[in-house]
Amino acid sequence: MPNQDLKLHSPSTLRNRDPILELLRDVLPESGTVLEIASGSGEHILHFASSLPALTWQPSDPSPQARESIQAWSQEETQNNLLPPLDIDTTSETWPIEYADAMIAINMVHISPWAATQGLFKKAGNILPSGGTLVLYGPYRQEGRPFVDSNAEFDAYLRAKNPAWGIRQVEDVINAANQYGLTLTSIVEMPANNLSVVFCHT
Repeated sequence: MPNQDLKLHSPSTLRNRDPILELLRDVLPESGTVLEIASGSGEHILHFASSLPALTWQPSDPSPQARESIQAWSQEETQNNLLPPLDIDTTSETWPIEYADAMIAINMVHISPWAATQGLFKKAGNILPSGGTLVLYGPYRQEGRPFVDSNAEFDAYLRAKNPAWGIRQVEDVINAANQYGLTLTSIVEMPANNLSVVFCHT
């Protein structure tokens, strides 16, 4: 039996997992391995694995507590296409995985130092095949668009918690991705003033 005490819960997961899933249905390959960076509690990837069984899902997180939560959730709802979580710190030069057909990172870019996003792009440029997809999800600033009050308040909260965190300018994110052979394919507006930013490895 899974240890219930190890299971973390993110209330926002229930609100955003289905809109994200619908986007993933459109942009992910029909089969192959999808690596999730910063899987957190594991609730997202468990939902995706059960909904898209033709794909193999590889969770990861640098936090031991998060990896324990992912294991606890996966033991409760066993999915044959959900692999054990990996310890991946995107700022590390060495990752315990050498290939993935696609990658996703949900609510990572704003809750980590900028170097973590740069490391994500660098490794994505190495392990994704030509035509491989990288999907980012979260709140962003956009040129020519108002920064809504709820995101401004969230940004202030993040920066107070850690000055290296904060909501990024999406144009800066795109420029950083371009340096590693990742080309923007779409920016999709999502509920609650979030965006999905989709890249293709060229």
